[in-house]
Amino acid sequence: MSSASQHRGQGEPADTGEGEPSDETVTEPLTEDELFDVLANRRRRYAVHALEDEDSSVELGDVAEQVAAWEYGVDVEQVSYEERKRVYTALQQSHFPMMDDAGVVDFDKNRGTVEPTESLDDVEVYMDVVQGHEIPWSVYYLGLSGVAASLMAAVWTGTWPFAVLPDVAWGVAVTAMFGVSAVAHTYYARGQRIGASDEPPELRE
Repeated sequence: MSSASQHRGQGEPADTGEGEPSDETVTEPLTEDELFDVLANRRRRYAVHALEDEDSSVELGDVAEQVAAWEYGVDVEQVSYEERKRVYTALQQSHFPMMDDAGVVDFDKNRGTVEPTESLDDVEVYMDVVQGHEIPWSVYYLGLSGVAASLMAAVWTGTWPFAVLPDVAWGVAVTAMFGVSAVAHTYYARGQRIGASDEPPELRE
């Protein structure tokens, strides 16, 4: 374990208040800034995804090979030596030391191994990816709220044809709109979670 992990309080005995430290270790949760720093780089996101299901130390070369396969859009077996070496060097010299500083992994440069820590669970965030014709969910809900407000205003003023149905029917309709949207959002968000499938969120159709 590097000194960086100890900097975050991992591996340090907790004080029991009786003059003797206990054997329990204290793991501080990641701050929002640390989460942003880890996820701001695509290669680090790929590395997090590759480590998500691991519970012990992993060879750096294996992680580099998988990350390279995702980056170059090929199977692991098709990754060339140059592609693997390029990713390996970047992970070894830059990305894993940074992630070790944040306490997300324990990186042993000498042994060439990396091990996820409990703090890696904090990186299970949703990626609000906007591609092509898609719009952010925040904008979608804002528009949906506008439609609902306009609809209820029309019902309240008795505007035709909205006055034909009873108020309770329109209330049920508005509730159903938000309910269906919430279910769709939940399904979409789960699919965008890092570690939720075999591929990182950016590579899913």
